[in-house]
Amino acid sequence: MRRTSRRSRKARAARRKESRPKPEVRGAATLMGELRLHRDGYGFVIADRPGQEDLFIPARFMGDALHTDVVEARLVSGRGAKTEGRIIRIVERRLERLVGRLEQHGRAWRVVADDLRVRHRVAVADNKIGGARHGDNVVVRIVRYPSGTIPMAGEVVQVLGVRGREGTEKAAIITKYQLRREFTSAVQREAQAACSRMNEAALSGREDLRHVPFVTIDGESAQDFDDAVAVERLPEGRIRLWVSIADVSHFVAPHTILDSAAYERGTSVYFPSDCLPMLPEELSTDLCSLRPNVDRLTVTAQLDVASDGRVVDRRFYRSVIRSRERMTYTAIKKILVERDPSVRRRYHQLVSQFVLMEECFGWLRARRIKRGSIDFDLPEPEIVIDMQGDVADILRAERHVGHMMIEEFMIAANEAVAQFLTQAGAGCVYRVHGPPEAKALREFSLFIRNLGIDARVEAGAPPRALARVVETVRDRPEERMVNHALLRSMLQAVYSTENIGHYGLASKCYCHFTSPIRRYPDLMVHRLLTEAMSRPKPGGAHRGRKKGREEAYEARVARLQEMAEHCSRRERVSMEAERETAKLYAALFMQGRIGEEFDGIISHVAKFGFFVELADFFVEGLVHVNSLEDDHYHYDENGILLRGKKTKRAFRVGDRVRVGVEEVDIPNRELLFSLISRTA
Repeated sequence: MRRTSRRSRKARAARRKESRPKPEVRGAATLMGELRLHRDGYGFVIADRPGQEDLFIPARFMGDALHTDVVEARLVSGRGAKTEGRIIRIVERRLERLVGRLEQHGRAWRVVADDLRVRHRVAVADNKIGGARHGDNVVVRIVRYPSGTIPMAGEVVQVLGVRGREGTEKAAIITKYQLRREFTSAVQREAQAACSRMNEAALSGREDLRHVPFVTIDGESAQDFDDAVAVERLPEGRIRLWVSIADVSHFVAPHTILDSAAYERGTSVYFPSDCLPMLPEELSTDLCSLRPNVDRLTVTAQLDVASDGRVVDRRFYRSVIRSRERMTYTAIKKILVERDPSVRRRYHQLVSQFVLMEECFGWLRARRIKRGSIDFDLPEPEIVIDMQGDVADILRAERHVGHMMIEEFMIAANEAVAQFLTQAGAGCVYRVHGPPEAKALREFSLFIRNLGIDARVEAGAPPRALARVVETVRDRPEERMVNHALLRSMLQAVYSTENIGHYGLASKCYCHFTSPIRRYPDLMVHRLLTEAMSRPKPGGAHRGRKKGREEAYEARVARLQEMAEHCSRRERVSMEAERETAKLYAALFMQGRIGEEFDGIISHVAKFGFFVELADFFVEGLVHVNSLEDDHYHYDENGILLRGKKTKRAFRVGDRVRVGVEEVDIPNRELLFSLISRTA
């Protein structure tokens, strides 16, 4: 007779206890949000509403839910004092297509997803494999979702090329994040019909600003131009700033097929070599783009700025403008910073405008910094594509007066619009950013103390306290690491009808108004603004009618909140897709450099190794701790460094090293380096 050990019995008892239903928290509410799974099976319900914490969902409480589903979860008691969630309802399925490997098992076909967060296999009928063969990389469309013992099923809609090639990997990213490149024929027809709205009748009732010397200022590769700016010196030492934004709401009417397509996308997605636009090109790069020397319909924020940075007067109106020039950040730098004579001659009629813009920018920025706004400087990679479509270089993107000037003008316009809509009681879709949680601040405070940074950051700290930390590390080797750690400790900014302010900007009232070509929330704000501008001031009203208006307003705000939550989700998807694409291009760029050596600087240290940013290119790779063969290295959490057990040799943030390119894993977007030597 087989005997069972006491240890085995205890293990089985523990498993039975673990599998028992957890008691619900007394008076437990439910949480609605998007499910974000980890490859190990657990996940989090991401709260859309500001102030709500994300809810941890153990793998055993996942049910049939899939990564990116919108779900409703109920709170249950977890281990210790922790609270977990159990998914009780799948509100919306978001996973429509996935990329994977087609496999044949006997007479049955299935697709195994590349994305390890999708743990279900997809059954494919023999007549639905689309000519694909065993082992092919394919895109499969989901036709049936899992339910109990019923498996997920799909059909092959595209056979991809060899993994590791740019086209295949880019298609994989687009599918992974459920993005769309093409518009339907119905959407295209509506976009073409909308073009007919640019006529003489469209100019009537608008303020004519074609005499004002507007310019657009963007990057060299920009294709759509949302905003144009101009300035004028006023009496009493003030400066009038005009910020005119493309009037997309004139061309895209609510509840149309075109509007629905834009809402579904939520945002444009930008890749190094192209863009997946929110609106068809007829609008995004033509009629709604403020190109030079053509009449364009706009919504203008006219702001009078005092020398202390206060906006002392503001007006909003629909307008028509004619931009004088399509300026670039590089040209502005040459004019204002380098004072290049040839560039100044080229734009001699506008140089005085740019000088006055710089003065106005200085006033606005000084006031924003004084109130405690956190001035993050997180460099982004600038991926240079050559004429053949290959990656020619990856540089650290510049951020100078040209960029900062436009950023400051857009912040001022966004705040002014949010304040106006709030005071008008017209409803608003705010851009909100809640304060960091106490636990996150404690961990960040410990982190910076371990780096030797003498700064105290306590729970409830105002933005000014964190802004001082950012200034303390500016231009130091650990600047990037500290900024990233601070960013991770903060909540993510979202869209909401509830105004809780924007912590990072130290702003009490903020929205997004300045990019309606590429962000749907901005289009929503434009519609609210133009409606508020034309609304008569409320007078006395019958009590019954007043109650009816209040109910209608509440219903409207509820719908706006639903749309705001959707837009927040779409923004997160776009950011993740753009981030992964940047890693893909970095891997493609370094693929031909395996075996080469480069100087670099340690940018981050973790238990499993350290990351090195190359000096020649803005590219980062990992030196794994297992590749350091001269000693056994352990992670010192207090010093945030790796230290050798025998040699006591240490690797810290800021150390200069020479590394070799050991391995490039394009499908997983990873670069592995080997340590050659430490440099001076």
